[in-house]
Amino acid sequence: MIKNMSSIDRGIRIVVAAVFAYLYFSGIVAGALGILLMVFAAVFLITSSIAFCPLYVLFNFSTRKS
Repeated sequence: MIKNMSSIDRGIRIVVAAVFAYLYFSGIVAGALGILLMVFAAVFLITSSIAFCPLYVLFNFSTRKS
């Protein structure tokens, strides 16, 4: 698996995941939308931890410099 995410991209995803988690756990967003935000947060954390985004491969896109 080739890494296709830059460190800035990974940092942004971690911050967005933290915001999503805060919105859910503080009760600002609840119900189905809250669960959806938590799923996105989990995906963002997983992809940022391995520095690979499958959607980038589908669109032949990379934020990492070669």
